[in-house]
Amino acid sequence: MRIGGAIMKMYNSPSQWLSYVKELTYSSVSFPVNSDAPKSVIHDYLSCIRDNDLVIGEVGIWKNCFSSDEDVRKNAYDWSVRQLALAEEVGANCCVNISGAFGSVWDGYYCENLTEKAYEKVVSLAQRIIDEVKPVKTSFTLEPMPWMYPDSPETYLKLIKDIDRDAFKVHLDYANMINGVQRYHDSASFIDHCFDLLKDYIVSIHAKDLYMSKSHLPVMISEVLPGEGEIDLGRVLKRAHALGDDIPVFVEHLASHEEYVKAINHMRKTAAENGVHVK
Repeated sequence: MRIGGAIMKMYNSPSQWLSYVKELTYSSVSFPVNSDAPKSVIHDYLSCIRDNDLVIGEVGIWKNCFSSDEDVRKNAYDWSVRQLALAEEVGANCCVNISGAFGSVWDGYYCENLTEKAYEKVVSLAQRIIDEVKPVKTSFTLEPMPWMYPDSPETYLKLIKDIDRDAFKVHLDYANMINGVQRYHDSASFIDHCFDLLKDYIVSIHAKDLYMSKSHLPVMISEVLPGEGEIDLGRVLKRAHALGDDIPVFVEHLASHEEYVKAINHMRKTAAENGVHVK
């Protein structure tokens, strides 16, 4: 299994970036520059990654292809194509986005997000992006979200069937699908269910900890630093490890370099306690 996360410090060269990667003991990384970088810069970072036995777990898109603003929608689509082409060029495990929100907040909740019309648009959009790039070395994936498709492992499996492209795979973020009390209460079973249903398609994983307030009404479930919540991260790491030696597992959404150091140390310690080898 590989482990990685964000780089919070500024960098302006492959060597500087690599120094932070080594300090954080990452063995998997997000590609450190985007498709608008000069080709020479992309090549230099790729050479650094290959020379240091790192796996490129993901190339991010993080744009709203369903925005209510036409220009935003068009730019997001074009960016998606360029980022998927970059992922193909560098051999990333996947290129990842969220499906999109039908409003001005790119990752926000809107009633239209979970309609049949929205589902059909998700299918059509994924097909168009994949067909334009025709990737063979990477995959196009959608990070699950609490209020847009895919919001469950069953929906993700249905999307795989309906999109019907070999290049569409799974970026598993179980935490984003724990969107209610029952899934939180049964989080261990829910995590197992995600892996059981999607294991043949998973190419990258976000491993996050969650804590549900015992007094805030009606419900508040928050991401917290790994080890400070109630998710069985040992279970997550064992299930991830069973997918292969090079499967990337990322921590995310932390506030500082120091928090990432603390989180990675906790994840490596948890892995060791559960007999999981992390490269």
